[in-house]
Amino acid sequence: MGKEILTRTNSFHNGHLTHPAFVSLAILTVITFVGNFTQLQLSSALPQIVADFGIPTTLGQWMTSVFQLVMGIMVPLTAFLTTRFSTRRIVIASMAVFTLGSLLAWLAPTFPLVLAGRTLEAIGSGIMWPVLQITIFGIFPLERRGFAMGSLGMALSVAPAIGPVLGGCQTDTSGWRSIFLSLTVLGVLCLVASVLWLRNFNDGDASQRADFFSVALSVFGFGGLLYGFTNIESNPISSPVCWAPMTVGAVGIVWFVLRQTHMDRPLLDLSVLRNRSFRTGTIVASLSFFAFSSIIVFMPMYIQDLRGYSATMNGVIWLPGAIGMCIAQFFGGRMLDRYGARPVALCGSTLLMLGTLGMATLNLESWIWLVSIYQFTRMLGMGFTLMPVTTWSLNCLEPRLVSAGSAVTNTCRQLAGAIGAPVLVVTMSSLTRMRTGQLAQSPDPSVAAAAAQDGLMFGIHWTLVISTIISLCMLIVIIVGIRGRGARRGA
Repeated sequence: MGKEILTRTNSFHNGHLTHPAFVSLAILTVITFVGNFTQLQLSSALPQIVADFGIPTTLGQWMTSVFQLVMGIMVPLTAFLTTRFSTRRIVIASMAVFTLGSLLAWLAPTFPLVLAGRTLEAIGSGIMWPVLQITIFGIFPLERRGFAMGSLGMALSVAPAIGPVLGGCQTDTSGWRSIFLSLTVLGVLCLVASVLWLRNFNDGDASQRADFFSVALSVFGFGGLLYGFTNIESNPISSPVCWAPMTVGAVGIVWFVLRQTHMDRPLLDLSVLRNRSFRTGTIVASLSFFAFSSIIVFMPMYIQDLRGYSATMNGVIWLPGAIGMCIAQFFGGRMLDRYGARPVALCGSTLLMLGTLGMATLNLESWIWLVSIYQFTRMLGMGFTLMPVTTWSLNCLEPRLVSAGSAVTNTCRQLAGAIGAPVLVVTMSSLTRMRTGQLAQSPDPSVAAAAAQDGLMFGIHWTLVISTIISLCMLIVIIVGIRGRGARRGA
């Protein structure tokens, strides 16, 4: 059964998915959900991991940073992998690696081994969203892709809702290792389901060959750049661990881009960026990831360090935002099919800007549930912006270029997110140190503690102001770049 290929003809009939296609798509969705869930679940557990191993906070932060780093390396390879190998082979191999990583992190006695397990989890889950995205565009007709992407996006948006909450509860009640135990069990279940019921949506093209020099350039380029930017969270940019890998990465990426533009069969087909609509969608997605990937890092500092709430409470406060994302994903896709991308994206980016501006008004006396209200508004905006704009931009490509387009847009998003988080966190830290230094003029310990608290609040405030300005830039790009009915190719 698993060897039968599901084409558009036998996957989507009379306006509905056939049963085999529905089951296979459900498996892919669950696996992608597990990957998103894994990336977010650990955020509330970082303080306990740092305390248990007696390591610096900056080192413990690699438990989340490694996901961005590895996915930034993996995503450029997805266009080749999804063409060269069958759906089943990719998914089964990915889940085997993910499960092995979860098992290692659960049982590991030292932090380096836990981090190695986390890295394997990132390798295993890093390719799953592009695989699901490419599969959807291969099955559904153009006029139903907004509905499909919105429905699946709604399902995937549950991950941010339950990930931090469940992670916080597990950390508070059973310790952080219980998180990796649950991920090991989920990995085994997904692996078994893939082996038994997942069918192929493509059979793979054995004639495809990877240009291994391009692969090496991709690894050193994207990996070096992301590693260098990640290190600036804990080191000055003048440190060799920052500028050296960033230099190697920048040279590698430039070389990689030049090589791809002169190859007949490039590893990453950058010609899709010549399409104006696709380019606009990619810019919007990249700006959103750059501005908002850091908020999940420093807002828990506001909730837990400045306001004194628990890891569980942190997750509960973020819960309405994830619900907002679910609502927006559900309706955003349907509105895209009916009205086009422009009105949906304008509404979404406006909400995103207003929600971020609201967060920037928070202070040490603010009602804590204002965080939930502003996050709910932000995530409504994100749901009405990111998925509809991405779907619209891929719709504007020829079908044969969708795989390349998915790889390019996801690569840009991962790069933007992995660079944006450390840049904005370092910005926040620098502003915090500057403000604390200005206020801490007295040797009195109570004055120093108050200065540190006020300094952190100052840093968070102005970083959110910067994020608000970036959301305004997104709104301007949408106004200028998205015209006409969005679901039509070439709109």
